[in-house]
Amino acid sequence: MFMEEPVIICEYSSEWINLFEKEKKSILNTVGEYTNTIEHIGSTAIEGLAAKPIIDILVGLNSLEDAKDCIPKLEELNYEYVQEVELILPYRRFFRKPPKSTAERKYHIHMVEINSDFWIRQLLFRDYLRSNPKILQEYETIKKLLAKKYPNNRGNYNMGKEGFVLLVVEKAKQETKK
Repeated sequence: MFMEEPVIICEYSSEWINLFEKEKKSILNTVGEYTNTIEHIGSTAIEGLAAKPIIDILVGLNSLEDAKDCIPKLEELNYEYVQEVELILPYRRFFRKPPKSTAERKYHIHMVEINSDFWIRQLLFRDYLRSNPKILQEYETIKKLLAKKYPNNRGNYNMGKEGFVLLVVEKAKQETKK
Protein backbone atom coordinates (compact mmCIF):
# COMPACT_ATOMS: atom_id res chain seq x y z
CA MET A 1 0.00 0.00 0.00
CA PHE A 2 2.56 2.64 1.11
CA MET A 3 5.54 0.53 2.05
CA GLU A 4 7.51 1.05 -1.14
CA GLU A 5 6.65 4.69 -1.70
CA PRO A 6 9.48 7.25 -1.57
CA VAL A 7 9.90 9.59 1.37
CA ILE A 8 10.62 13.12 0.16
CA ILE A 9 10.82 15.86 2.77
CA CYS A 10 10.55 19.48 1.60
CA GLU A 11 11.06 22.70 3.53
CA TYR A 12 7.85 24.35 4.74
CA SER A 13 5.77 26.19 2.14
CA SER A 14 3.06 28.71 2.98
CA GLU A 15 1.32 27.51 -0.20
CA TRP A 16 0.24 24.38 1.68
CA ILE A 17 -2.36 26.40 3.59
CA ASN A 18 -3.81 27.74 0.34
CA LEU A 19 -3.91 24.26 -1.19
CA PHE A 20 -5.76 22.98 1.86
CA GLU A 21 -8.31 25.81 1.85
CA LYS A 22 -9.05 25.33 -1.84
CA GLU A 23 -9.46 21.57 -1.46
CA LYS A 24 -11.57 21.99 1.68
CA LYS A 25 -14.06 24.09 -0.28
CA SER A 26 -14.22 21.47 -3.01
CA ILE A 27 -14.78 18.68 -0.48
CA LEU A 28 -17.47 20.65 1.35
CA ASN A 29 -19.24 21.34 -1.93
CA THR A 30 -19.20 17.62 -2.65
CA VAL A 31 -19.90 15.94 0.72
CA GLY A 32 -20.97 18.88 2.88
CA GLU A 33 -24.28 17.23 3.69
CA TYR A 34 -22.31 14.65 5.72
CA THR A 35 -19.82 16.98 7.40
CA ASN A 36 -19.22 20.57 8.28
CA THR A 37 -15.91 19.92 10.00
CA ILE A 38 -12.75 19.59 7.95
CA GLU A 39 -9.30 20.12 9.46
CA HIS A 40 -5.80 20.49 8.01
CA ILE A 41 -3.57 17.97 9.80
CA GLY A 42 -0.14 16.47 9.40
CA SER A 43 3.11 18.31 8.95
CA THR A 44 1.89 20.58 6.15
CA ALA A 45 -0.53 22.09 8.68
CA ILE A 46 2.27 23.26 10.95
CA GLU A 47 3.98 26.50 9.99
CA GLY A 48 7.73 26.14 9.67
CA LEU A 49 7.83 22.33 9.69
CA ALA A 50 9.48 20.45 6.83
CA ALA A 51 7.14 17.83 5.41
CA LYS A 52 6.23 15.45 2.65
CA PRO A 53 4.41 17.84 0.30
CA ILE A 54 1.08 16.02 0.64
CA ILE A 55 -1.83 17.87 2.25
CA ASP A 56 -3.51 15.70 4.91
CA ILE A 57 -7.19 16.50 5.33
CA LEU A 58 -9.25 15.26 8.26
CA VAL A 59 -12.96 14.99 7.44
CA GLY A 60 -15.21 14.53 10.45
CA LEU A 61 -18.44 12.57 10.12
CA ASN A 62 -21.20 12.19 12.69
CA SER A 63 -21.29 8.50 11.76
CA LEU A 64 -18.72 6.46 9.87
CA GLU A 65 -21.67 4.85 8.08
CA ASP A 66 -21.98 8.07 6.08
CA ALA A 67 -18.61 7.34 4.47
CA LYS A 68 -20.19 4.83 2.08
CA ASP A 69 -22.23 7.69 0.58
CA CYS A 70 -19.16 9.93 0.38
CA ILE A 71 -16.94 7.47 -1.52
CA PRO A 72 -18.50 7.86 -4.99
CA LYS A 73 -18.78 11.62 -4.55
CA LEU A 74 -15.09 11.96 -3.66
CA GLU A 75 -14.16 9.70 -6.57
CA GLU A 76 -15.77 12.33 -8.81
CA LEU A 77 -13.12 14.75 -7.45
CA ASN A 78 -10.41 12.29 -8.62
CA TYR A 79 -9.84 10.79 -5.17
CA GLU A 80 -9.02 7.11 -4.94
CA TYR A 81 -10.65 5.27 -2.06
CA VAL A 82 -8.04 2.90 -0.57
CA GLN A 83 -10.18 0.24 1.06
CA GLU A 84 -7.29 -1.95 2.25
CA VAL A 85 -6.45 0.70 4.87
CA GLU A 86 -9.56 -0.45 6.74
CA LEU A 87 -7.91 -3.82 7.39
CA ILE A 88 -5.40 -2.02 9.61
CA LEU A 89 -7.49 0.98 10.70
CA PRO A 90 -11.19 0.02 10.58
CA TYR A 91 -12.25 3.35 12.08
CA ARG A 92 -10.87 5.36 9.15
CA ARG A 93 -11.68 5.73 5.45
CA PHE A 94 -8.67 6.79 3.42
CA PHE A 95 -8.49 8.53 0.05
CA ARG A 96 -5.62 9.84 -2.06
CA LYS A 97 -5.44 12.25 -4.98
CA PRO A 98 -4.34 11.84 -7.65
CA PRO A 99 -4.73 8.10 -7.34
CA LYS A 100 -1.77 6.47 -9.01
CA SER A 101 1.41 8.48 -9.21
CA THR A 102 3.13 9.02 -5.87
CA ALA A 103 5.31 11.72 -7.41
CA GLU A 104 2.24 13.78 -8.25
CA ARG A 105 0.13 12.96 -5.19
CA LYS A 106 -1.05 16.12 -3.49
CA TYR A 107 -3.79 15.13 -1.04
CA HIS A 108 -4.80 12.48 1.48
CA ILE A 109 -8.22 12.42 3.11
CA HIS A 110 -8.66 10.71 6.48
CA MET A 111 -12.40 10.33 7.07
CA VAL A 112 -13.37 9.43 10.64
CA GLU A 113 -16.06 10.12 13.20
CA ILE A 114 -15.81 13.50 14.88
CA ASN A 115 -14.34 13.14 18.37
CA SER A 116 -13.08 9.62 17.73
CA ASP A 117 -9.67 8.74 19.17
CA PHE A 118 -8.08 9.26 15.74
CA TRP A 119 -9.72 12.70 15.40
CA ILE A 120 -8.61 13.82 18.85
CA ARG A 121 -5.08 12.46 18.49
CA GLN A 122 -4.49 14.24 15.16
CA LEU A 123 -5.64 17.59 16.48
CA LEU A 124 -3.78 17.28 19.78
CA PHE A 125 -0.53 16.50 17.96
CA ARG A 126 -0.94 19.30 15.42
CA ASP A 127 -1.87 21.90 18.01
CA TYR A 128 0.90 20.88 20.41
CA LEU A 129 3.55 21.23 17.72
CA ARG A 130 2.11 24.57 16.65
CA SER A 131 2.55 25.93 20.17
CA ASN A 132 5.89 24.29 21.08
CA PRO A 133 8.75 25.31 18.77
CA LYS A 134 11.31 23.13 20.58
CA ILE A 135 9.20 19.98 20.14
CA LEU A 136 8.52 20.98 16.52
CA GLN A 137 12.27 21.13 15.87
CA GLU A 138 12.81 17.74 17.53
CA TYR A 139 10.11 16.26 15.32
CA GLU A 140 11.60 17.78 12.18
CA THR A 141 15.01 16.34 13.05
CA ILE A 142 13.50 12.88 13.53
CA LYS A 143 11.60 13.14 10.24
CA LYS A 144 14.73 14.12 8.29
CA LEU A 145 16.83 11.37 9.86
CA LEU A 146 14.17 8.77 9.11
CA ALA A 147 13.77 10.03 5.53
CA LYS A 148 17.51 9.49 5.01
CA LYS A 149 17.38 6.06 6.64
CA TYR A 150 14.27 4.91 4.73
CA PRO A 151 14.23 6.92 1.47
CA ASN A 152 12.01 4.40 -0.33
CA ASN A 153 9.97 2.88 2.47
CA ARG A 154 7.20 5.04 3.82
CA GLY A 155 6.00 2.27 6.14
CA ASN A 156 9.29 2.16 8.05
CA TYR A 157 9.49 5.95 8.00
CA ASN A 158 6.03 6.21 9.58
CA MET A 159 6.76 3.49 12.15
CA GLY A 160 9.95 5.31 13.11
CA LYS A 161 7.97 8.45 14.00
CA GLU A 162 5.26 6.65 15.95
CA GLY A 163 6.97 6.58 19.37
CA PHE A 164 7.64 10.31 19.28
CA VAL A 165 4.09 11.05 18.14
CA LEU A 166 2.62 8.97 20.97
CA LEU A 167 4.77 10.76 23.55
CA VAL A 168 3.71 14.18 22.24
CA VAL A 169 0.03 13.21 22.19
CA GLU A 170 0.26 11.95 25.76
CA LYS A 171 2.00 15.15 26.86
CA ALA A 172 -0.68 17.21 25.09
CA LYS A 173 -3.43 15.24 26.85
CA GLN A 174 -1.82 15.83 30.24
CA GLU A 175 -1.46 19.55 29.61
CA THR A 176 -5.09 19.93 28.47
CA LYS A 177 -6.23 18.34 31.74
CA LYS A 178 -4.52 21.07 33.79
